[in-house]
Amino acid sequence: MRIAIASDHAAVELKAELREYLIGLGHEVADLGPETTERVDYPDYGYKLAAVVADGTAERGVALCGSGIGISIAVNRNPACRCALVSEPLSAALAREHNDANVIAIGARLTGVDMAKACLDAFLATPFGGGRHGPRVDKLSSPSI
Repeated sequence: MRIAIASDHAAVELKAELREYLIGLGHEVADLGPETTERVDYPDYGYKLAAVVADGTAERGVALCGSGIGISIAVNRNPACRCALVSEPLSAALAREHNDANVIAIGARLTGVDMAKACLDAFLATPFGGGRHGPRVDKLSSPSI
């Protein structure tokens, strides 16, 4: 699978760990930065990640910042992205099964490496359930209100 990963300065170390983990699982990973812990603005990296998921360059995305909140908000500004902030595997699986999430966000200051890997495993292994969830997911990109 083609996966893009991006972070802010607070999550550079977690990003490196997860990038190597994903590569080890056989995925093609595009690291969108940053490369150092020098202060950056999470919206810049959230928007960059959203763009490559939206245009199909990446099939899925992983967004990381200190809490995961800010970067998830930035990613969700793109109507083609459905980014879910997760902290454990069940929420990662439900984000895929019920919401067809194509990006997950994780907070590096709140979630350890092993738990982040477990979230990734659940996110990547779970298919979208479709059925009653389909029309609801469609409304996320095309609100009728």
